[in-house]
Amino acid sequence: MTSAHSQEYQRFRDLLSRARRKRGKVQEEVASYLGKPQSFVSKYESSERRLDVIEFLEVARALDIDPMEIIAELEKRR
Repeated sequence: MTSAHSQEYQRFRDLLSRARRKRGKVQEEVASYLGKPQSFVSKYESSERRLDVIEFLEVARALDIDPMEIIAELEKRR
């Protein structure tokens, strides 16, 4: 299992964080959409916690992004 602190996972969280900022959203907005506290977003963006696949899909919806774009970007850098 890949650690939340691995280089690959850090790229994953960076892609999500950049996507959020690119759309002009703050952590509170994403958290509100997800029905979670702001700390939920902060924790996955800082690698304090990992996202499972279902959570990732929910975050992608909150950011209005195609999850396959994130996956393709991760695969491109392998």
